[in-house]
Amino acid sequence: MDKHAPDAGSDSATIARRLVDARRQAQALPEYPGSVPAGLDEGYACQDAAIALWDRPVVGWKVGKIPADWEATLGEERLVGPIFEGAVQAPPPGEASTFPVIPGGFAAVEAEFVFRIARDAKPEKTEYTAGEAADLVAALHVGIELAGSPLPLINVLGPPVVVSDFGNNTGLVLGTEITDWQRRGADELTCETFIDGHLVGEGGAASIAGGLLAALAFALSRCASRGHPLKRGMLVTTGAATGIHDILAGQRARVSFGEWGEIHCNAVAAEPFEGRA
Repeated sequence: MDKHAPDAGSDSATIARRLVDARRQAQALPEYPGSVPAGLDEGYACQDAAIALWDRPVVGWKVGKIPADWEATLGEERLVGPIFEGAVQAPPPGEASTFPVIPGGFAAVEAEFVFRIARDAKPEKTEYTAGEAADLVAALHVGIELAGSPLPLINVLGPPVVVSDFGNNTGLVLGTEITDWQRRGADELTCETFIDGHLVGEGGAASIAGGLLAALAFALSRCASRGHPLKRGMLVTTGAATGIHDILAGQRARVSFGEWGEIHCNAVAAEPFEGRA
């Protein structure tokens, strides 16, 4: 049981249970299952309760950008959500990963640059600079975040709701390691996203506000302040490099990272499951 989870009788715990049950049942929720979190702290309280209920080790964290119109109100520019053991795919080159999407819920693919952590972060350290974050990097990979939720309007409802439901994350597809990433400029790390063969987004590392290491520094700081310091081997996505691209079951996504190859992903309808996620 996560020591940070709220009491079983709290509103956060009730909301977390309903969100987790909806994911396990592959059932969309047309409305938020409780009082909408007023701020990020309430959202993270729900997230911690849901992490405990999901009952799988956290092997990484997604970082997402908070829209500018929310940033001033909430006081933070990014948010984090857990990536669980069993939700990371690393298919061989040329083979496609599978993205189970909840019918009637939300699903999107996001081109990502993904850091792998070299060693455990100090539990007592809760503030990081980009330079300090760089010292904890073992490698940088390309990847795709599988963004998904039983809530079809999760992004419309706002960042506290996004935070409450695992940061709107379903999983991660990990691609090739970028060699000599420290010596490469952001303009060298580019990507394109395609849905069913149609170009839907272009961008790269230069699209990430403040840079890739700023996103990692945020994850290190935010997670440590919540009592979840990053551990050796964890994976951290840095943000949607070409945008957030909705996808439906039956559609296919492809992200091209130039010299670092392509990642293919097929969306399929999620099916209910019992017990541990």
